[in-house]
Amino acid sequence: MKTKFCLSAIIAFILVLSSHAVRAQPNSSVKEHKFEVASEFTTMTFGAGDTIVGLGGRLTYNVKSYFALEAATYVFPGDCQFCDRHSGRSVEGLFGVKMGKRFAKWGIFGKARPGVISSSRGQFDLVVGLPATSPPAFFPPTFVFVPKRRTSFAADIGGVVEYYPTKRIITRLDFGETIIHYASQTTNFPAFHPATGGFVLRPSTGPAQNRGALQFTAGVGFRF
Repeated sequence: MKTKFCLSAIIAFILVLSSHAVRAQPNSSVKEHKFEVASEFTTMTFGAGDTIVGLGGRLTYNVKSYFALEAATYVFPGDCQFCDRHSGRSVEGLFGVKMGKRFAKWGIFGKARPGVISSSRGQFDLVVGLPATSPPAFFPPTFVFVPKRRTSFAADIGGVVEYYPTKRIITRLDFGETIIHYASQTTNFPAFHPATGGFVLRPSTGPAQNRGALQFTAGVGFRF
């Protein structure tokens, strides 16, 4: 419910900006400098309160003073243990649009950037090891969960505030919610079978879910 409310508020914010975008005054620096390259610092906070910190970069192409295309990549080197269904070290890649109003020294925009997020321990597969003895029934098998990389679809939706100290330098603050789609996942778990006195593997399927994570980004860029 919280994710749906935040998403609705952000979408409404973008629509308001879009309605005023066509009335935005032309910005001479956009005509002179179409491209932006920026280094950025970002944080992502999940529902349980776990926060991961990352670094990355952004490339923006200003189609108009009020409309831009941009791509961003962030690397989260910290080892997150319980970040929803993602664990380990993560990488996020996004591509989308930015629309709003630009003034002489600052600008305010809405953004929508779909993409993916990939984590080094996004899922765990069960590996069963049988004892190397004969007969093997005297020794129980071993069960080991092996982590595997998992990649999920994501969408970064939110707002942007920019400040232009010079014609070529841009500072920027992003805020919003990253919606992550977790596909259904089936994992086998060991269970004791009373009839045979041994262990069997029983599948357990987690349903597909959409969950939100708050993401804040700050960066400094160069326009050319």
